[in-house]
Amino acid sequence: MTDESPVLLHEHPVANGAVLAQAELNVEATLNALSLEMARILDKALRGWLQRAEVAAVVITGKADKAFCAGGDIQALYHAVVANHAADAVVDDYPFKFFAEEYRLDYLLHTYAKPVITVGHGIVMGGGLGIFSGSRYRVLTEKSRLAVPEITIGLFPDAGATWTLTHMAPHHAAFLGLTGSHVNAADSLTTGMGHYVVAQEQRHDLLAQLLKLPWQGQAEADHELTGEFLSGLAGSSLAPQALPPAELDAVPERQINTADLAAEEQALLALEGASSWVDRGLANLRGGCPTTAGIVLEQLRRAPGMTLADMFRMELTVATHCAYNNDFKEGVRALLIDKDNQPDWAYGSIGNLDWQHVLSHFEPPWPQHPLADLGESTS
Repeated sequence: MTDESPVLLHEHPVANGAVLAQAELNVEATLNALSLEMARILDKALRGWLQRAEVAAVVITGKADKAFCAGGDIQALYHAVVANHAADAVVDDYPFKFFAEEYRLDYLLHTYAKPVITVGHGIVMGGGLGIFSGSRYRVLTEKSRLAVPEITIGLFPDAGATWTLTHMAPHHAAFLGLTGSHVNAADSLTTGMGHYVVAQEQRHDLLAQLLKLPWQGQAEADHELTGEFLSGLAGSSLAPQALPPAELDAVPERQINTADLAAEEQALLALEGASSWVDRGLANLRGGCPTTAGIVLEQLRRAPGMTLADMFRMELTVATHCAYNNDFKEGVRALLIDKDNQPDWAYGSIGNLDWQHVLSHFEPPWPQHPLADLGESTS
């Protein structure tokens, strides 16, 4: 492990002969965008630390000043998808390996027996939000900006975002999923996306404070110690955004279709003018991928009652179809490659979206699901 490694691993001796392990994302040039290599380093380290009795807890941080992790390595995904589409065959399996291994990493974090403390400073989106949300103890700063912005690139809220969205009020989940709006630390606390706040300039001191705690090397005692310490953080003064009202809750529990999505869109658009923050989100909805909007609504409808493992299986199914279909490739091209902001979506608007096309994303394309061994299935 060198200073050039995309993830730096540290082991800090603490009280009682215990060890506090640290994983530090280390690709500042890409705002720590998560790659397959990074996911593999994290997964191997976390599994190793889990087996060692002296490792009391894990801290995950990001080295870039502007971001904990701005998302997945979209450029790598894009170029692999382009190659596959050009060949009309899978000549580069990077997207499929990436999604499967990323989701395994996120599932590991969600189910980790030892305390995992993640400091989500700056930008926390996509794959970064997956790591952050999977951690039991989620620390923010006043400069944190969290989002599920996938509607702008023709993907969908993944990396465990199904779990994240279904653990907040339905009207918040629908708004954030369909608009990709950024939320600050105050709203992250309101929605449950984050738990604690530390001042941005003091986030580096947090590790030093953690090193002084009387760790026991026993999961139950160390969880109690972690919670008590983090609850005492001073935080900083935060001003919330104007989150949408509770009346905006049109996500149905029954079977849905294009008309339901159109009604949801109109309910959101009726909020126009409420604030500049709301209006920015609505602009994302207007210009975003109609198929993604449909996936989000169906994703939210299906999630209640699912196990965590089933949620990740559903996400891998949808992500695989997104890699095969054109909207993801086109969305990344328009926003990040050519930057013409003129994506040619498969469907020009939500009103003419074919709901069967949306539902096809939820049909597993394999005889055996790659995540079949993940947890216990209820399906």
